[in-house]
Amino acid sequence: MKYLTIYPEAHLQHIVRFYWILESEEGYTHHSLADMCPELLFHYNGRFNELLGDGSATPSFTAGIHGQSAQVSRFSIHNGFGMIGVYLYPQAIPLVFGIPAAEVTNQMPDLQSLLKSAAAPLEESIYQAANNRERIQLIEQFLLRRLAATEKPEPPVFKAIAAIINTHGEHSIADLAASHYLSERQFQRQFHHFTGFTPKLFSRIARFHGAMKRYGDKNISLTSLALECGYYDQAHFIHDFSQFSGQHPRIYFSGKSGATDWME
Repeated sequence: MKYLTIYPEAHLQHIVRFYWILESEEGYTHHSLADMCPELLFHYNGRFNELLGDGSATPSFTAGIHGQSAQVSRFSIHNGFGMIGVYLYPQAIPLVFGIPAAEVTNQMPDLQSLLKSAAAPLEESIYQAANNRERIQLIEQFLLRRLAATEKPEPPVFKAIAAIINTHGEHSIADLAASHYLSERQFQRQFHHFTGFTPKLFSRIARFHGAMKRYGDKNISLTSLALECGYYDQAHFIHDFSQFSGQHPRIYFSGKSGATDWME
């Protein structure tokens, strides 16, 4: 399996965190954990099935948005595959697609439902591209066109969103609102529009991601990890980590859960 990340051009760094590419010549089961950020996904080789709780499976889209989510899901493919993802900041949903971010929270709309007739040419161009460098160029051209059509001054809440992501949820909501010259009520309303989550839930998922980033540290205890990541205690850490990953942190950090195969 090959996984790599590529950073966007300067004009897109306020909406794109990075691009990622995942390719394999073998089958794979992907564990999709809770995430405060959405992804724009294109399958240019193969198509995953979403594994449902009742044991059945349903085909996923070939291109679409995996919305920011507080849920856990799994996807599987039995043969080789290739896919490219655009890991977005949450505000990309209203800026690029013209809808509140909440409309894709815990949802996976396909590209056609979001872009109508513009979806097929974009998806076909990604599929037919000669390589991943060309695919990224096509995606960046698409994003820049969409942004140019809806360009507006950047609201202060964007900096608050980035602050929560970059510090893994360590900021006080009241302090963030005050530092960006918003009442707490205004802050809550704008935050939900651009992220699809309340600030509190968004911060909890960001803290969970901060903990996940410690994967590979074999010497740290769960108690130390909990305290270093801003949890009250180990029980609080285990509760949130289990909710957002679908498994006990001890299993996740053992590397035997399947959820970390792409990192290995």
